[in-house]
Formats: sequence, C-alpha cells, structure tokens
Amino acid sequence: MSAKSINLYLMDGEPNGRIKCTLANWTGVAYKIPRTELEKCRGREDLTQSGVYFLFGISDETGENIVYIGQAGVRKNGEGILCRLQEHKRDSEKDYWTEAVVFTTSNNSFGPTEISYLENKFCKLATEAKRYVVKNANAPTPGNITEEKECELEEFAEISKMIMGTLGHKVFEPLVEIKATTEQNSVNNNEQILHMKRKIRKSGKTIEADCKQTVEGFVVLKGSHIELNNSDSIPPGIKEARQKANVDATGVLQEDVLFKSPSYAAAFVIRGHTNGLTDWKTADGKTLKEIEEVGGLNL
Repeated sequence: MSAKSINLYLMDGEPNGRIKCTLANWTGVAYKIPRTELEKCRGREDLTQSGVYFLFGISDETGENIVYIGQAGVRKNGEGILCRLQEHKRDSEKDYWTEAVVFTTSNNSFGPTEISYLENKFCKLATEAKRYVVKNANAPTPGNITEEKECELEEFAEISKMIMGTLGHKVFEPLVEIKATTEQNSVNNNEQILHMKRKIRKSGKTIEADCKQTVEGFVVLKGSHIELNNSDSIPPGIKEARQKANVDATGVLQEDVLFKSPSYAAAFVIRGHTNGLTDWKTADGKTLKEIEEVGGLNL
C-alpha cells in the first residue's frame, strides 16, 4: 500500500479521549470511543447510521486481549451504531470492553449487505491474526454481493486495517507476516530468520529454535524446540511467558511468541539467563550483534 495521510481529530482535546479518523478521498469514517465517553456522542448524525464496530478489552482471568466484532443497522426509530453500543454497555455479559472502534461512512452508503460482508471479513482477519481472542459466538455470514461491490468493500477493508493499527489495535496484524517467497526476494526473507542451537546440560537435550526480528521486537517462531526443565535463574517475566505459551509435551512451540528484546527471546527458549545478541545467528553464522553493528536486518 502506498503512503497515506490520515486525519486524527481529538474530539476531547486529549489522546485518551474520543478520536475521529478520516482519510482524503475515502468515504469511510472511523471513531475510537472510550466506554466512559459514549454519552458524549449523542447527537452525532454519522453514529446513527449503519456500521461495523469493535469492542476491545482485556481478560481479567488470563490477561489476554479480547475483541467482539459486530454490526449495527439503522432501526425504525432512526438509531444505529451508537444505540447498539449503549446496549452493549448495559449487557453484563460484555462488561469486559473498555473502548469501541466504529467504522461507518460519511455519505450514509452502508446497507445490510455491506455491513454483513465487512463484519465477516473483519472476524476472519482477526481470527487469522491470532492477536486477540475473538469473542463472537457465531461466525457472521458474508451475504451475497456482486463482484463490483466486493471489490469496493475489499478496498474499504484494506484502509480500515491501516486505520485500526493507527488507532492502537493490531487486531488484524499477525506477529509474523507470511510473504510469498520468490527467487528474487528469497535471500532477503531468509536473512530475517535467526537460529539458535544449544545443548542443555541439565537435561542433556539439544534445543533448536528460530526467531524473526520485526518492528515490534523478536518473535520466537512456531515449531521451535524449547527447553522444558525449569532453571533457578529464569527471569520472572520469562516464567510467566512460559506458563502462557502453547508448548506440547515434547517441547515444540505451537504458536509465535513476541518479546521486546533478543535476550528475553533466547531466555524463553533455554529457560535461563543468556545473551540473545550472541545466541541468535543467521544461516551463515553471523550473530545478531555482528549484524546490528553493520546496519541491521532487512525487515
């Protein structure tokens, strides 16, 4: 996607308040609304329209990010999105959410077909990204649309994905992007993968793991073999990450796990203190420290 200029209007004059988001030559409008500020949105005409909304929160039990994705159509009384959000605020089964993000249009062009398609699309993207626990009980149906309308809505969805990230929620972004590998770009893609191999004295096992550096940090990749035995020197943060991570009985990681530093990523793998700058290496044996000294990886 080419460079974009996004307009963020701080409706309450502060970054933690309500935010309206628009884009040049885009008919869409997005709102980020804290749960506590819903009443301030009364009287906004575009929030009485049809649209798709997201309820974001954090699970008190697991600490995981959670999201509910829904659609709201215009009712006989003229109420639309805002009315639906207010209903969710009164719903005890949805008391987890702390803010909503809404997508509608500036020209009131969304009907039942459009919002059904987008709700289905957004649910699918959020589920595939695996960043948030999607709380929808049933998968929404996309409905029947023409190929022309589908093309239009796919473009709307692409811009919505970018705006959602700008508003602070990476609900559509997987930890590691899966890119098609061609002969031309395979070298660059392979250079991004770091490898670690270590024989653990305590267990006598040799563990091997792969890691990818991204703009967010270091992702230990699904399929990595990691040490199962505890170490007295394991940092508390790593102990918590190990408890949450999906690892099978043989020590194979079943999901991608993000860390902010290479040393924490390496400590997660060997279950003890270590220096990630020297432990993680490229296929040709260069350490991460050596790579960063000459300009870093190709992200």
